[in-house]
Parts: sequence; structure tokens; C-alpha cells
Amino acid sequence: MSKNQITGPAPETVREPEHNFSPENVTEDYNSSLGKTQEENMASPSEKGRRSNGLASPSPALSPVISSPNITSPTNFGTNSETLVISVSPNPSLVDKDEAQTLNKDEKPGTLLSDNSSVTSGPVKKSDEVPTSAVISISEMNDLFLHIHASYRSMRPRWSSAVDQELLDAKSQIENAPFIKNDPELYAPLYRNVSMFKRSYELMESTLKVYRYKEGGKPVFHQPVLKGIYASEGWFMKLLEANKKFVTKDPRRAHLFYLPFSSRMLEETLYVPDSHSHDNLIQYLKNYLDMIVAKYPFWNRTGGADHFLVACHDWAPAETKRYMANCIRALCNADIKEGFKFGKDVSLPETYVRSPQNLLRDLGGKPPSQRRILAFFAGGMHGYLRPILLKYWENKDPDMKIFGRMPRVKHKMNYVQHMKSSKYCICAKGYEVNSPRVVEAIFYECVPVIISDNFVPPFFGILNWESFAVFVLEKDIPNLKKILLSISDKRYLEMQRRVKKVQQHFLWHAKPVKYDIFHMILHSVWYNRVFQIRPR
Repeated sequence: MSKNQITGPAPETVREPEHNFSPENVTEDYNSSLGKTQEENMASPSEKGRRSNGLASPSPALSPVISSPNITSPTNFGTNSETLVISVSPNPSLVDKDEAQTLNKDEKPGTLLSDNSSVTSGPVKKSDEVPTSAVISISEMNDLFLHIHASYRSMRPRWSSAVDQELLDAKSQIENAPFIKNDPELYAPLYRNVSMFKRSYELMESTLKVYRYKEGGKPVFHQPVLKGIYASEGWFMKLLEANKKFVTKDPRRAHLFYLPFSSRMLEETLYVPDSHSHDNLIQYLKNYLDMIVAKYPFWNRTGGADHFLVACHDWAPAETKRYMANCIRALCNADIKEGFKFGKDVSLPETYVRSPQNLLRDLGGKPPSQRRILAFFAGGMHGYLRPILLKYWENKDPDMKIFGRMPRVKHKMNYVQHMKSSKYCICAKGYEVNSPRVVEAIFYECVPVIISDNFVPPFFGILNWESFAVFVLEKDIPNLKKILLSISDKRYLEMQRRVKKVQQHFLWHAKPVKYDIFHMILHSVWYNRVFQIRPR
């Protein structure tokens, strides 16, 4: 078995959804909400590439210096192949020592520096490590986030730039944001700190500049996929590449650098069916990065810390965790046990886009008084968890509409109608921790019930998820109904109202609007970069 074998099933062709998607014929004011909640079919298409956690780790650490004159860039990268020297630090705690190798401003690019080094401010402390065996509850995840986000720092830039001071100034202004009591657009209980979020968002709008690399050939680069379960990465790519407010043509003015590849198209284009290996996909990304490093000096200035990618395919964490490890990675598969790093990475919402021409089709749902179903789930039996869910709840209780594949039956309620008519929508993990049902529940104004241990919910650094969602540990599936019934009517109504208020952050628009999902993804990347920057 090769070092990068995939132990799960090989990807299969995406089919159309196996259900009918036809359209259906307590106010609080406080600035920071981190308290714990006291009361607390979609027959998914055959999700391409979804599988049990089967991506093995990339190859072991490379030798400190590798000459690779025979490595050429992938076709259509827009540059001639060059002889590259790759320098990889085998010791993950040598970031500061690497600074002794500081490049001068005028030094030619061409050497990839510190692409595998840790971006902490020193050796990793035991208290900063994520346990690899125990399940991390949402409350523990909150504590872990606060601890790591406060201490996480990227490597110091190898030479100074005006953009660094702009980021440091922004950080100071965010930390000293004026207190907001009532805001007409932002409902305070939804956020960890609404004052800091609002100030950060304002500074992003007035300050942020992004340089997007034009290199890279289609279909892996610059070809957004706008439909299906991986559409988040495609819509972000499409909207950023067309954006004139944030995108700059002058990389010296850029605070962030966007690597415009599609993890979906990478798999679609290069994965060899039944090979159970993604070595060639990793190599393709490495070759692209080699070319960028050879052509531009910007990666080496920060060790890649000011570069970011947006990737929704399940394989993206494994494919990027070595050569793009220092990047800010916006990932749908945000699994804290599989390398997702607080303070650096961003949990990307997985949005199932059915109609690119009508992004808001069927938005909303019935009012709470007309939601007769206590809890709803329907979907394919991907992974180990969903069969357990059905074992305990399929056809066991009239209040619990828990199904496997949901067939199209004329004159019967379809999947969307069930979500619109349910109080709670069960978001059970499939092969991986992420599921489009989380965003779907919010889209249809149904309180999400997330059953996926160690899943970092979208925009976790900004939103207080416990204020509008329910988290159930996988081991507690037998007690699911009891847990939901323990939530008082008052608490449910409060959560459902908050779902409607947070909805604005999870909507795609053909032309982005303030606080929508495009801006929230970009803001999350900006926010992490602001708080990881260290002065020279």
C-alpha cells in the first residue's frame, strides 16, 4: 500500500438527488455570548469522493534540501518549468530559527522556505495540543478555541512591509472596538463579541486587499463549480475573481494572497478511478506552489501565512496539510482531529446549490406554530453514524421522521417540505464530519441538531453556535428525543428566531451583499490573519 493510499471506497459519479426538490404547493441585548446552553431525505446524492476517513498522511518529512530539476509545473500553469530547490524543515518547532535564513528584499525567489514548519510562536505546548482520542464537546471546543486563538501566531515576516503595520493597526482597533448595545443589522446573542465583529468587518471593507494568482490552467484552476454539494468553493472563486473592491493587481499592496484552485475539479480531473491513491493530486498542487514560489517572493516572506485557499472536497485537508500547511485553509471538512487548526484555518460552510440561476429558491419555512414534526432526517447511509441513527429512530416514533433514502412519491411531502415543517433538523455526519444539512437547516429556518463529534461549525471564530443550534454527541443518539424534548418551548422559539436572524450569513447572492456568505468567508480569513500577525 502506498504512503498516500485512500482506504475508503473510490469516488463514484455524482447522480441527481434521489428526492423531489419541487417547491412546496425573547429579545436579549448583550455583547458577548459564550455561555453554555442550559436546555438544550435528504437522500444525499452519491457524494463524489465521500468516504470514511481514508486519506492516509502524505509521505514522511522530506530531507532538508531536495534538488528537483526534473519536476515541472503542471500544464497551462502559465510559466516555463524551472529548476527548483525545495527546503523543508523537518522540525515543526523551528520557525524562529528559520528566520536566521531571512531573505533580503532583492533576493530572487525560487526557494520554498519553511513550507512544513509550525507557525506557532515557539515549540508546541502540551496545553495547545488537541487530544487525539477523546471526543471534544462544543463547550470544550469553545474553551480550546479561545485559548489557542489568543496565543496563535504565524512566523515573523522575513522583511517588513506596509501591509503588516496595517494589519497590526487593525488588530488594535478590533481589540478596542467601541461597545455596541443594539445594532439594526447584527443581533448580539448570535456572536462571540458583536462589537469586535462589527469593527473587524468595517476594517475589512475599508482596508483589505487580496491578490489572486492568475497562474494555473483550467479546469483545476479558475473554473468554479457552481452546483452541487461542493459549490461553496466555486461560488467564492467566481465572486472573488469578479470583485473590484477587494482584489488588487498590485501584490505589494495585498494583505492576503488567494490560491484559486478547486478541490472538486482537482479530484474530478486527476484522480485515477479505483487507484485509492491521491499522490498525483498532492504532487500537482506542490508543482503549482513550486512555480508560484519561483515566480514571486511573497510566499517566502511569510512562509505562506498570508496565503489562503477555499476548498470543500473531503480530501482537501489531506491534500493541503503538508505543502500548504501554513496557509489559512477554509475547509468544509473541518475536523479538529484531522489537522484543522484554530487561529489559522476557517470552517467553510458546505452549501448544496441546486439552482445556480436561483440561489434563494424555496428560502424560508413555516412559522413555529405550524411545524408539526419534532425532528427530521433523510439521507443516504454514508459512514458509520447514519445507520446507527436509523437503527434507533427509523419508524420508531411518530414525532421523529427519520428516514434513509427518501423516494419521490406523488402527493407526499418531499425532503424540502419536511425541513420546512420540522422544529429540529438532524445534521448527522456522513463519511466526514461536514454535511450540507447544517446550512440547509438554516436556509429553511429549522433549528440544526448537529451530530458529528469534533466538527468545527462554520464561522466558529465569529458565531456563538450554542445560541441557535443543538449539539448532540454521537454516543447520545439513543437519547435523541429525550434531549430535544428537554428543550423548553420558550428556548426553542428563541433558537428558531435566532436561526432566522443568522440566516443572512449563509446565503449566496449572484452579486454579494453585506454580511452574506461570501463576505463572511472572506472576513473569517481576514480575521484570522489579523490576529496571527507578528511584527518584525
